[in-house]
Amino acid sequence: MDSFKVGDSIIYPNQGLGIIEDIQNEEYFGEKSRVYHLRILSNNTLVLVPSTGTEEIGIRKPISVRSVKKIFDFMRNGDVDVTMNWKGRYKEHLNLLRSGTMPDMALVLKSLFYLNLIKPLSFREKKMMEKVKELIVAEISEVSSTSNSAIEQKVMETLSLCFKDIDSRLDS
Repeated sequence: MDSFKVGDSIIYPNQGLGIIEDIQNEEYFGEKSRVYHLRILSNNTLVLVPSTGTEEIGIRKPISVRSVKKIFDFMRNGDVDVTMNWKGRYKEHLNLLRSGTMPDMALVLKSLFYLNLIKPLSFREKKMMEKVKELIVAEISEVSSTSNSAIEQKVMETLSLCFKDIDSRLDS
């Protein structure tokens, strides 16, 4: 997947939105390789990634504007199947987040949002929910040219609508 160019926005799994600042031909251990210089916007980190590793890592272009509607439709409709075994659920969510795809991230957010309505989340799951919400909001905000706060509000309203019939736990 050697289709990125300088200035392209990318999504780096579990890190979020980034920009390709430079592409260099570099030599490591006697082998020449194209290396992307990616700036992760959330923490201003520079990451060097060989072009041959982008697919394995899961680096991708942001979703299309058309896909945004599909993500909101998914978050608005339907049930979620949540494993009640904490360890299994956490591991499953980590694997989904590693894929870095928007549908997988939306599934994790929807599952954790639902779970939070029926019981308190563990500290790790709270952090995971905040992180995945941040990743989703940043990507949708970027592709739709809308502020993060407006997208976050829309995401939370959409999830609330999906689970409006759930009796929320009392300590919310």
